[in-house]
Amino acid sequence: MRILIAGGGGFLGYHLCTRMLADGHEVVCVDNLITGRRDNIEELSHDKRFSFLEHNISTPLFVDGDVDVVMNFASPASPIDYLAHPIPTLKVGAIGSWHTLGLAKAKGATYFLASTSEVYGDPQIHPQPEEYWGHVNPIGPRGVYDEAKRYAEAITMAYHRFHGLDTRIVRIFNTYGPRMRPRDGRAVSTFIVQALKGEPMPVHGDGSQTRSFCYVDDLIEGFVRLLASGFHEPVNIGNPEEYTVLELAQMVKDLTGSKSEIVFEPRPVDDPSVRRPDITRARDLFGWEPQIPVREGLQRTIDWFRTDLGGA
Repeated sequence: MRILIAGGGGFLGYHLCTRMLADGHEVVCVDNLITGRRDNIEELSHDKRFSFLEHNISTPLFVDGDVDVVMNFASPASPIDYLAHPIPTLKVGAIGSWHTLGLAKAKGATYFLASTSEVYGDPQIHPQPEEYWGHVNPIGPRGVYDEAKRYAEAITMAYHRFHGLDTRIVRIFNTYGPRMRPRDGRAVSTFIVQALKGEPMPVHGDGSQTRSFCYVDDLIEGFVRLLASGFHEPVNIGNPEEYTVLELAQMVKDLTGSKSEIVFEPRPVDDPSVRRPDITRARDLFGWEPQIPVREGLQRTIDWFRTDLGGA
């Protein structure tokens, strides 16, 4: 197939491009590199079936030739990024989704939307099943990302119902692995960099808030299975194994052998207290569940960061 991946220069986008190329497909990567990494593009460009278009999908998108699948992964995705770029985040969720849906419709392609567990907000149901509508503050700082993705889901389902477009929606829970940007604001990458450099490791609040961490290879396998499934409604892909943020910080400290001090800072506004996916739908539909234990995945990620940071 010929697959267009918007946001293909980012962390998840890079791994998705790599998997699709490995599976024998042709990949057209579209990214404006607001948070993507140019070295990811350079790494992928050695494959003759890979092409790159530097473009912001919040402006009209035109692509020559056939396209079989449009995968929309274009958006700042960590708090430090979407709080720094609130309006581009809203625009890419709304206008960018509209443009990529229009492209999929014009090409007769399947449309695959990367949504997020953030659509559940600070959840009042735990773990979170796809049927849960969420508990989101639309005017809070995080609302720029949460509501952008909720709108993207709504317009995707509208194109499916009104135009008959073949669609998929994945709700992604916390993911980690090689190729994360240092200090991108995500807990895993931030803790690893701080631990390797011997810096203090700030934990928000008392660290009792929980997250569920899925290794990137497991996540990408879930995407591939969802794409092949023919299922149109949202599907959670994430690791149902739950840790407190303090437990994560301690685990990273232990695995790195760091002497960094764990310190405590105030909680951000609307920071979710719990986060854990109910993956019953993914298990039942296409037999997916994560395979890489968190400690093993963290060790792989730490090893990659040691190299990326120059042996820190």
